[in-house]
Amino acid sequence: MRRIYTCFSCGKTPLSKDEIGINKKLLDADNFYCLECLAEYLETDIESMKEKIEEFKEQGCQLFS
Repeated sequence: MRRIYTCFSCGKTPLSKDEIGINKKLLDADNFYCLECLAEYLETDIESMKEKIEEFKEQGCQLFS
């Protein structure tokens, strides 16, 4: 059974596999953020976060498969 993750900041549920993957890749933490809250936390924009996800996918990162 797949675990359901909730955004630590805003409470959005469920988080997508890409949202979970980018949190694990960038933060290596137990708390997970939705894409919007993660972008705010990292002081960047959502488009940059999406580009980073695609970059990691192209590199074959297992967190996004």
